Amino acid sequence: MKIYTLHSKQNLPITLDEAWEFLSNPKNLKTITPDYMGFKTLSGDDRAMFPGQIIQYIVTPVFGIPMKWVTEITHVQDKKYFVDEQRFGPYALWHHKHFLKEIPGGVEMEDIVDYKVPMGILGQLVHPILVAPKLKEIFDFRRKKLIELFGEFKG
Repeated sequence: MKIYTLHSKQNLPITLDEAWEFLSNPKNLKTITPDYMGFKTLSGDDRAMFPGQIIQYIVTPVFGIPMKWVTEITHVQDKKYFVDEQRFGPYALWHHKHFLKEIPGGVEMEDIVDYKVPMGILGQLVHPILVAPKLKEIFDFRRKKLIELFGEFKG
């Protein structure tokens, strides 16, 4: 059983409060997801994030095939971190930790995603060709979108 890890850090020139308000609001996930993903929230984004919150989406990650994705917010510590875990969707495992830390001139945003692809050895063979590049592309889009929204960190 191979578990992969994606690790990303980005500094933003905004306050911790601004970062938390934006990043912990499930409605903003669509804003930082590429349009071609066809991201649409079905339910669960109607209130502030809390442990136990179930959020349902439709995404179109590959070949234009819509897929339902259900995540649970399992942990929240105000203005410090939150964790979402897939309950149903394209991965055999998806555990995404979002950390925020105040730094001089802004905030450091860190993501650690531990995930497992389905379909055993076949999934592992497809991972470097399809899955890993797609995740990198999505996180690169998010990085650029956050700079567009909040500006480039100059610290």
